[in-house]
Amino acid sequence: MLYRNFGKTNEKVSILGFGAMRLPTMENDPTKIDEKEAIKMIHYSIDHGVNFIDTAYPYGGFDMYQGGQSEPIIAKALKDGYREKVNISTKLPTWIIETREDMDKYLDKQLERLETDVIDFYLIHGVTKTYWEKLKELGFEEFLNNSIEDGKIKYAGFSFHDRVELFKEVVDEYDWSFCLIQYNYLDENYQAGKEGLEYAFNKGLGVATMEPLKGGQIAVNIPDEIKDTFEEAVVKRTPAEWALRWVWNHPEVSVVLSGMSTMEDVKENIRISSDAQSNSLSKKELIVIDHAKKVFNDKLEIGCTGCGYCLPCPQGVDIPENFAKYNDYHLFGTPETKERFKFGYEMGLLNGERASACTECGECEERCTQEIQIMKELKKVKKLYET
Repeated sequence: MLYRNFGKTNEKVSILGFGAMRLPTMENDPTKIDEKEAIKMIHYSIDHGVNFIDTAYPYGGFDMYQGGQSEPIIAKALKDGYREKVNISTKLPTWIIETREDMDKYLDKQLERLETDVIDFYLIHGVTKTYWEKLKELGFEEFLNNSIEDGKIKYAGFSFHDRVELFKEVVDEYDWSFCLIQYNYLDENYQAGKEGLEYAFNKGLGVATMEPLKGGQIAVNIPDEIKDTFEEAVVKRTPAEWALRWVWNHPEVSVVLSGMSTMEDVKENIRISSDAQSNSLSKKELIVIDHAKKVFNDKLEIGCTGCGYCLPCPQGVDIPENFAKYNDYHLFGTPETKERFKFGYEMGLLNGERASACTECGECEERCTQEIQIMKELKKVKKLYET
Protein backbone atom coordinates (compact mmCIF):
# COMPACT_ATOMS: atom_id res chain seq x y z
CA MET A 1 0.00 0.00 0.00
CA LEU A 2 1.22 3.49 -0.84
CA TYR A 3 0.60 6.51 1.40
CA ARG A 4 0.40 10.25 0.77
CA ASN A 5 0.35 13.34 2.95
CA PHE A 6 -3.16 14.60 3.69
CA GLY A 7 -2.70 18.32 3.24
CA LYS A 8 -2.16 20.54 6.26
CA THR A 9 -3.10 17.68 8.62
CA ASN A 10 0.32 16.11 7.95
CA GLU A 11 -1.35 12.74 8.42
CA LYS A 12 -0.22 9.88 6.20
CA VAL A 13 -3.23 8.27 4.57
CA SER A 14 -3.43 5.19 2.37
CA ILE A 15 -4.06 6.17 -1.25
CA LEU A 16 -6.98 3.72 -1.20
CA GLY A 17 -9.78 4.43 1.24
CA PHE A 18 -12.59 1.99 2.01
CA GLY A 19 -15.83 3.72 0.96
CA ALA A 20 -18.55 2.07 3.04
CA MET A 21 -21.54 3.28 1.01
CA ARG A 22 -22.03 0.20 -1.19
CA LEU A 23 -21.58 -2.60 1.30
CA PRO A 24 -22.44 -6.15 0.15
CA THR A 25 -26.13 -6.99 0.28
CA MET A 26 -28.26 -10.12 0.37
CA GLU A 27 -31.15 -11.11 -1.92
CA ASN A 28 -30.44 -8.09 -4.16
CA ASP A 29 -32.04 -5.92 -1.48
CA PRO A 30 -30.09 -2.71 -0.67
CA THR A 31 -31.58 -2.67 2.84
CA LYS A 32 -30.26 -6.15 3.68
CA ILE A 33 -26.57 -5.67 4.33
CA ASP A 34 -24.43 -8.80 4.53
CA GLU A 35 -22.79 -7.79 7.79
CA LYS A 36 -20.49 -10.81 8.05
CA GLU A 37 -19.10 -10.29 4.55
CA ALA A 38 -18.80 -6.52 5.03
CA ILE A 39 -16.71 -6.98 8.18
CA LYS A 40 -14.56 -9.57 6.42
CA MET A 41 -13.89 -7.07 3.60
CA ILE A 42 -13.06 -4.25 6.01
CA HIS A 43 -10.64 -6.48 7.94
CA TYR A 44 -8.93 -7.61 4.73
CA SER A 45 -8.51 -3.98 3.66
CA ILE A 46 -6.98 -2.91 6.95
CA ASP A 47 -4.73 -5.99 7.08
CA HIS A 48 -3.39 -4.93 3.67
CA GLY A 49 -2.64 -1.33 4.61
CA VAL A 50 -5.86 0.68 4.22
CA ASN A 51 -6.05 3.21 7.04
CA PHE A 52 -8.98 5.39 5.89
CA ILE A 53 -12.58 4.18 6.34
CA ASP A 54 -15.29 6.51 5.01
CA THR A 55 -18.98 6.32 5.86
CA ALA A 56 -21.99 8.60 6.41
CA TYR A 57 -25.21 8.68 8.38
CA PRO A 58 -27.49 7.19 5.66
CA TYR A 59 -25.05 4.65 4.17
CA GLY A 60 -25.89 0.97 4.34
CA GLY A 61 -29.52 0.92 3.25
CA PHE A 62 -29.79 4.63 2.43
CA ASP A 63 -32.04 5.54 5.35
CA MET A 64 -31.82 9.32 5.14
CA TYR A 65 -33.55 10.10 8.43
CA GLN A 66 -33.09 7.18 10.83
CA GLY A 67 -29.59 6.31 9.66
CA GLY A 68 -28.32 3.36 7.66
CA GLN A 69 -26.38 0.31 8.82
CA SER A 70 -22.90 1.35 7.69
CA GLU A 71 -21.78 3.24 10.81
CA PRO A 72 -22.84 0.46 13.25
CA ILE A 73 -21.22 -2.22 11.05
CA ILE A 74 -17.97 -0.26 10.98
CA ALA A 75 -18.11 -0.06 14.78
CA LYS A 76 -18.28 -3.86 14.93
CA ALA A 77 -15.51 -4.25 12.34
CA LEU A 78 -13.15 -1.98 14.29
CA LYS A 79 -13.21 -3.98 17.53
CA ASP A 80 -10.29 -6.12 18.71
CA GLY A 81 -7.59 -3.57 17.93
CA TYR A 82 -8.67 -2.51 14.46
CA ARG A 83 -9.85 0.94 15.56
CA GLU A 84 -6.30 1.95 16.42
CA LYS A 85 -5.13 1.13 12.89
CA VAL A 86 -7.48 3.41 10.96
CA ASN A 87 -8.92 6.87 10.56
CA ILE A 88 -12.72 7.07 10.57
CA SER A 89 -14.41 9.55 8.28
CA THR A 90 -18.12 10.30 8.50
CA LYS A 91 -20.45 13.19 7.74
CA LEU A 92 -23.02 15.54 9.28
CA PRO A 93 -26.43 14.79 7.66
CA THR A 94 -27.07 18.32 6.36
CA TRP A 95 -30.56 17.59 4.99
CA ILE A 96 -32.02 17.07 8.49
CA ILE A 97 -30.20 19.89 10.27
CA GLU A 98 -32.68 22.61 11.21
CA THR A 99 -31.03 24.18 14.27
CA ARG A 100 -27.56 24.71 15.71
CA GLU A 101 -28.45 22.14 18.38
CA ASP A 102 -29.18 19.54 15.70
CA MET A 103 -25.51 19.59 14.71
CA ASP A 104 -24.42 18.53 18.19
CA LYS A 105 -27.27 16.04 18.40
CA TYR A 106 -26.31 14.14 15.27
CA LEU A 107 -22.58 14.24 15.92
CA ASP A 108 -23.17 12.71 19.35
CA LYS A 109 -25.45 10.12 17.79
CA GLN A 110 -22.78 9.21 15.23
CA LEU A 111 -20.11 8.91 17.92
CA GLU A 112 -22.43 6.48 19.68
CA ARG A 113 -23.21 4.54 16.49
CA LEU A 114 -19.51 4.26 15.68
CA GLU A 115 -18.66 3.38 19.29
CA THR A 116 -15.75 5.80 19.35
CA ASP A 117 -14.74 8.84 21.40
CA VAL A 118 -13.45 10.80 18.43
CA ILE A 119 -14.08 10.92 14.69
CA ASP A 120 -10.81 11.53 12.88
CA PHE A 121 -12.21 13.21 9.75
CA TYR A 122 -15.65 14.81 10.05
CA LEU A 123 -17.33 16.37 7.03
CA ILE A 124 -20.25 18.64 6.31
CA HIS A 125 -22.09 16.29 3.95
CA GLY A 126 -22.93 17.16 0.35
CA VAL A 127 -22.53 20.94 0.32
CA THR A 128 -24.74 22.67 -2.25
CA LYS A 129 -25.71 26.34 -2.45
CA THR A 130 -28.95 25.80 -0.54
CA TYR A 131 -27.37 23.75 2.25
CA TRP A 132 -24.42 26.13 2.42
CA GLU A 133 -26.56 29.20 3.06
CA LYS A 134 -28.51 27.37 5.76
CA LEU A 135 -25.38 26.06 7.47
CA LYS A 136 -23.83 29.53 7.58
CA GLU A 137 -27.00 30.93 9.15
CA LEU A 138 -27.04 28.17 11.78
CA GLY A 139 -23.40 28.65 12.77
CA PHE A 140 -21.48 25.69 11.37
CA GLU A 141 -18.15 27.38 12.22
CA GLU A 142 -18.96 27.48 15.93
CA PHE A 143 -20.09 23.87 15.78
CA LEU A 144 -16.88 22.65 14.15
CA ASN A 145 -14.61 24.75 16.37
CA ASN A 146 -16.34 23.57 19.54
CA SER A 147 -16.31 19.95 18.38
CA ILE A 148 -12.57 20.10 17.73
CA GLU A 149 -11.91 21.82 21.08
CA ASP A 150 -14.04 19.20 22.88
CA GLY A 151 -12.11 16.39 21.23
CA LYS A 152 -15.12 14.94 19.44
CA ILE A 153 -13.58 15.40 16.01
CA LYS A 154 -9.95 15.72 15.00
CA TYR A 155 -10.17 17.40 11.58
CA ALA A 156 -13.02 19.24 9.83
CA GLY A 157 -13.83 19.04 6.15
CA PHE A 158 -16.70 19.03 3.68
CA SER A 159 -17.93 16.98 0.75
CA PHE A 160 -19.21 18.86 -2.25
CA HIS A 161 -21.88 18.60 -4.97
CA ASP A 162 -22.26 21.92 -6.75
CA ARG A 163 -20.44 24.26 -9.14
CA VAL A 164 -16.78 25.17 -8.87
CA GLU A 165 -17.48 28.85 -8.12
CA LEU A 166 -19.29 27.83 -4.92
CA PHE A 167 -16.55 25.33 -4.13
CA LYS A 168 -13.95 28.10 -4.03
CA GLU A 169 -16.21 30.21 -1.82
CA VAL A 170 -16.61 27.32 0.63
CA VAL A 171 -12.86 26.63 0.69
CA ASP A 172 -12.17 30.28 1.55
CA GLU A 173 -14.90 30.60 4.19
CA TYR A 174 -13.38 28.43 6.93
CA ASP A 175 -10.05 26.94 8.00
CA TRP A 176 -10.84 23.48 6.64
CA SER A 177 -8.34 20.66 6.94
CA PHE A 178 -9.60 18.68 3.96
CA CYS A 179 -12.36 18.22 1.40
CA LEU A 180 -14.01 15.43 -0.58
CA ILE A 181 -14.94 15.85 -4.25
CA GLN A 182 -16.25 13.65 -7.04
CA TYR A 183 -13.47 12.95 -9.53
CA ASN A 184 -12.96 10.45 -12.33
CA TYR A 185 -11.95 10.66 -15.98
CA LEU A 186 -15.52 11.39 -17.07
CA ASP A 187 -16.03 14.04 -14.36
CA GLU A 188 -12.79 15.97 -14.82
CA ASN A 189 -14.76 19.19 -15.33
CA TYR A 190 -17.88 18.27 -13.32
CA GLN A 191 -18.77 20.06 -10.07
CA ALA A 192 -15.48 21.05 -8.37
CA GLY A 193 -13.53 19.17 -11.04
CA LYS A 194 -9.85 19.64 -11.78
CA GLU A 195 -10.06 23.38 -11.17
CA GLY A 196 -11.41 22.81 -7.68
CA LEU A 197 -8.95 20.00 -7.01
CA GLU A 198 -5.99 22.26 -7.73
CA TYR A 199 -7.54 25.20 -5.87
CA ALA A 200 -8.04 23.20 -2.67
CA PHE A 201 -4.61 21.60 -2.91
CA ASN A 202 -2.91 24.97 -3.32
CA LYS A 203 -4.76 26.21 -0.23
CA GLY A 204 -3.22 23.38 1.78
CA LEU A 205 -6.30 21.18 2.07
CA GLY A 206 -6.00 17.43 1.95
CA VAL A 207 -8.10 16.21 -0.97
CA ALA A 208 -10.03 12.95 -0.93
CA THR A 209 -11.96 11.92 -4.03
CA MET A 210 -15.07 9.80 -4.41
CA GLU A 211 -16.65 7.94 -7.33
CA PRO A 212 -13.38 7.00 -9.06
CA LEU A 213 -15.34 4.44 -11.09
CA LYS A 214 -18.48 6.61 -11.27
CA GLY A 215 -20.39 4.19 -9.07
CA GLY A 216 -18.75 1.23 -10.79
CA GLN A 217 -20.19 2.32 -14.12
CA ILE A 218 -16.95 2.93 -15.98
CA ALA A 219 -15.64 -0.40 -14.80
CA VAL A 220 -18.52 -2.58 -15.96
CA ASN A 221 -21.03 -0.97 -18.33
CA ILE A 222 -18.62 0.23 -20.98
CA PRO A 223 -19.18 0.26 -24.76
CA ASP A 224 -17.38 -2.29 -26.93
CA GLU A 225 -15.40 0.46 -28.62
CA ILE A 226 -13.84 1.40 -25.28
CA LYS A 227 -13.16 -2.25 -24.44
CA ASP A 228 -11.35 -2.58 -27.76
CA THR A 229 -9.30 0.54 -27.00
CA PHE A 230 -8.18 -0.86 -23.66
CA GLU A 231 -7.40 -4.26 -25.16
CA GLU A 232 -5.28 -2.70 -27.91
CA ALA A 233 -3.17 -0.72 -25.45
CA VAL A 234 0.40 -1.91 -24.91
CA VAL A 235 -0.19 -2.16 -21.16
CA LYS A 236 -3.03 -4.55 -20.34
CA ARG A 237 -5.36 -3.33 -17.62
CA THR A 238 -8.97 -3.82 -16.59
CA PRO A 239 -11.35 -0.86 -17.06
CA ALA A 240 -11.31 -0.39 -13.27
CA GLU A 241 -7.52 -0.20 -13.23
CA TRP A 242 -7.44 2.39 -16.02
CA ALA A 243 -9.94 4.52 -14.11
CA LEU A 244 -8.25 4.24 -10.71
CA ARG A 245 -4.77 4.89 -12.05
CA TRP A 246 -6.06 7.99 -13.83
CA VAL A 247 -7.19 9.49 -10.50
CA TRP A 248 -4.05 8.44 -8.63
CA ASN A 249 -1.97 9.98 -11.40
CA HIS A 250 -2.90 13.37 -9.92
CA PRO A 251 -0.43 14.33 -7.16
CA GLU A 252 -3.09 16.63 -5.64
CA VAL A 253 -5.20 13.58 -4.69
CA SER A 254 -4.27 12.08 -1.32
CA VAL A 255 -6.83 9.31 -0.97
CA VAL A 256 -9.32 7.75 -3.36
CA LEU A 257 -12.50 6.43 -1.73
CA SER A 258 -13.68 3.34 -3.54
CA GLY A 259 -17.15 1.96 -2.79
CA MET A 260 -16.26 -1.72 -2.84
CA SER A 261 -19.14 -4.23 -2.76
CA THR A 262 -17.34 -7.57 -3.08
CA MET A 263 -14.15 -9.15 -1.83
CA GLU A 264 -13.03 -9.30 -5.47
CA ASP A 265 -13.36 -5.50 -5.63
CA VAL A 266 -11.27 -5.14 -2.49
CA LYS A 267 -8.49 -7.41 -3.72
CA GLU A 268 -8.33 -5.75 -7.15
CA ASN A 269 -8.27 -2.24 -5.68
CA ILE A 270 -5.53 -3.16 -3.20
CA ARG A 271 -3.48 -4.77 -5.97
CA ILE A 272 -3.71 -1.64 -8.12
CA SER A 273 -2.94 0.70 -5.21
CA SER A 274 0.33 -1.11 -4.47
CA ASP A 275 2.22 0.84 -7.16
CA ALA A 276 -0.08 3.64 -8.36
CA GLN A 277 2.32 6.53 -8.12
CA SER A 278 1.37 10.07 -9.13
CA ASN A 279 2.51 11.29 -12.55
CA SER A 280 3.22 7.70 -13.58
CA LEU A 281 0.96 7.41 -16.65
CA SER A 282 2.72 7.91 -19.97
CA LYS A 283 1.44 10.18 -22.75
CA LYS A 284 0.30 7.11 -24.70
CA GLU A 285 -1.63 5.82 -21.69
CA LEU A 286 -3.34 9.17 -21.20
CA ILE A 287 -4.33 9.14 -24.88
CA VAL A 288 -6.03 5.78 -24.32
CA ILE A 289 -8.13 7.27 -21.53
CA ASP A 290 -8.87 10.41 -23.55
CA HIS A 291 -10.29 8.20 -26.30
CA ALA A 292 -12.52 6.41 -23.77
CA LYS A 293 -13.78 9.80 -22.56
CA LYS A 294 -14.61 10.86 -26.11
CA VAL A 295 -16.61 7.69 -26.79
CA PHE A 296 -18.63 8.19 -23.62
CA ASN A 297 -19.27 11.86 -24.36
CA ASP A 298 -20.42 11.08 -27.89
CA LYS A 299 -23.10 8.84 -26.42
CA LEU A 300 -24.67 11.45 -24.14
CA GLU A 301 -28.46 11.82 -24.55
CA ILE A 302 -28.37 15.55 -23.82
CA GLY A 303 -25.38 17.47 -25.13
CA CYS A 304 -25.01 19.69 -22.08
CA THR A 305 -21.45 20.84 -21.43
CA GLY A 306 -22.22 22.06 -17.91
CA CYS A 307 -21.12 25.60 -18.79
CA GLY A 308 -23.85 27.14 -16.63
CA TYR A 309 -24.83 29.96 -19.01
CA CYS A 310 -28.46 28.85 -18.56
CA LEU A 311 -28.27 29.78 -14.88
CA PRO A 312 -29.58 31.19 -12.70
CA CYS A 313 -33.04 29.78 -13.32
CA PRO A 314 -35.74 32.12 -11.89
CA GLN A 315 -37.32 29.07 -10.21
CA GLY A 316 -34.06 27.66 -8.92
CA VAL A 317 -33.85 24.62 -11.22
CA ASP A 318 -30.29 23.29 -11.44
CA ILE A 319 -30.43 22.58 -15.17
CA PRO A 320 -26.90 21.17 -15.71
CA GLU A 321 -27.22 18.80 -12.75
CA ASN A 322 -30.61 17.53 -13.95
CA PHE A 323 -29.11 16.79 -17.34
CA ALA A 324 -26.04 15.12 -15.79
CA LYS A 325 -28.26 12.76 -13.76
CA TYR A 326 -30.34 11.99 -16.86
CA ASN A 327 -27.25 11.27 -18.97
CA ASP A 328 -25.81 9.01 -16.29
CA TYR A 329 -28.88 6.79 -16.35
CA HIS A 330 -28.91 6.53 -20.12
CA LEU A 331 -25.19 5.75 -20.25
CA PHE A 332 -25.12 3.23 -17.46
CA GLY A 333 -28.55 2.49 -16.04
CA THR A 334 -30.95 -0.40 -16.49
CA PRO A 335 -34.55 -0.92 -15.32
CA GLU A 336 -33.11 -3.00 -12.48
CA THR A 337 -30.84 -0.19 -11.29
CA LYS A 338 -33.28 2.68 -11.79
CA GLU A 339 -34.03 3.04 -8.07
CA ARG A 340 -30.33 3.58 -7.34
CA PHE A 341 -30.14 6.31 -9.96
CA LYS A 342 -33.35 7.83 -8.61
CA PHE A 343 -31.77 7.92 -5.14
CA GLY A 344 -28.80 9.79 -6.61
CA TYR A 345 -31.20 12.26 -8.23
CA GLU A 346 -33.10 12.86 -4.99
CA MET A 347 -29.90 13.07 -2.96
CA GLY A 348 -28.20 15.47 -5.34
CA LEU A 349 -31.09 17.85 -5.96
CA LEU A 350 -33.55 19.54 -3.62
CA ASN A 351 -37.24 19.78 -4.61
CA GLY A 352 -36.91 23.29 -6.00
CA GLU A 353 -33.84 22.33 -8.02
CA ARG A 354 -35.46 19.37 -9.79
CA ALA A 355 -36.94 19.28 -13.27
CA SER A 356 -40.51 19.48 -12.00
CA ALA A 357 -39.92 23.04 -10.73
CA CYS A 358 -39.57 24.33 -14.31
CA THR A 359 -42.33 26.81 -15.24
CA GLU A 360 -41.26 26.99 -18.91
CA CYS A 361 -40.42 30.69 -18.80
CA GLY A 362 -37.83 30.09 -21.53
CA GLU A 363 -35.08 32.35 -20.17
CA CYS A 364 -32.60 29.46 -20.07
CA GLU A 365 -33.02 28.60 -23.73
CA GLU A 366 -32.20 32.16 -24.76
CA ARG A 367 -28.84 31.84 -22.99
CA CYS A 368 -27.90 28.26 -23.92
CA THR A 369 -24.77 28.22 -26.09
CA GLN A 370 -25.50 24.65 -27.21
CA GLU A 371 -29.02 25.55 -28.41
CA ILE A 372 -30.53 22.77 -26.30
CA GLN A 373 -34.33 22.65 -26.05
CA ILE A 374 -34.05 22.83 -22.30
CA MET A 375 -37.74 22.88 -21.45
CA LYS A 376 -38.37 19.78 -23.56
CA GLU A 377 -35.40 17.94 -22.09
CA LEU A 378 -36.40 18.79 -18.51
CA LYS A 379 -39.73 17.09 -19.15
CA LYS A 380 -37.80 13.92 -20.01
CA VAL A 381 -35.88 14.18 -16.75
CA LYS A 382 -39.13 14.64 -14.82
CA LYS A 383 -40.69 11.62 -16.51
CA LEU A 384 -37.66 9.44 -15.70
CA TYR A 385 -37.16 10.38 -12.06
CA GLU A 386 -40.33 12.05 -10.77
CA THR A 387 -43.24 10.05 -12.15
